[in-house]
Amino acid sequence: MKKTFRLLLSVLLLVSIATPLLADTIRLKDGSVIRGQVIGFKDQQFTILIGGNARGRRGQTTVYVEDVESIEFDSISGAPSATDEMTARNNPPSTRPSTPINQPETTDRSIDTSPASSSTPTFFTIKVGVRADAANNGWTNSGLVVRKGQRLRISASGRVSLGRGRFSTPGGLANINDADKLMRNEATGALIAVIGDDNDDFIVIGPRREFVAQRDGVLFLGVNEGDLTDNTGSYDIVIEAEASGR
Repeated sequence: MKKTFRLLLSVLLLVSIATPLLADTIRLKDGSVIRGQVIGFKDQQFTILIGGNARGRRGQTTVYVEDVESIEFDSISGAPSATDEMTARNNPPSTRPSTPINQPETTDRSIDTSPASSSTPTFFTIKVGVRADAANNGWTNSGLVVRKGQRLRISASGRVSLGRGRFSTPGGLANINDADKLMRNEATGALIAVIGDDNDDFIVIGPRREFVAQRDGVLFLGVNEGDLTDNTGSYDIVIEAEASGR
């Protein structure tokens, strides 16, 4: 069964690569939605290419297969999809528009997906790399559409170059003056975030922060510096988002 599952995923990836302008809809079990293009599957995780809107924001993220409720693949009309074949292995024909993910048996999972209770909320995990340079207007699209009131935990690690021999960790460098950075009272090079591409309520994240979303929208991550043109490297980010407990 695992060989069949991998074969079907390979067919799926070929279809995705052949149609780069199309967008897939990935629905997570907590009710969140990711719009992008599924470009890979490895170690029980989907890799999703996200962004490319009018503002040039583009990036990629990964989600565990066990956190996915369904994926709607935007494919050529009339062409059979790999996920239809994958679903048909274990289910009779159906007319529902979304394709549930039938998972192979897995062990040693690091994410708790048991039903949430009022005292112990459940979190799902997304990993993404945040580039320090000026690509995509300096912002990395996490792919996560958050809801107002949703609790988020973000952890960051790694080191980036800010140019001119300066290097920064996600906590930033407090001794660098930069009048053009987005958050003037926060350290230069620090990891920052914003919810929505029409919002200027920036949030300093640093190496780790837990907070509650104050609005709905896509979560973007970036580096707090005015001149990103000579930057290189990226931060490694782990986002834990509270599930709705459906």
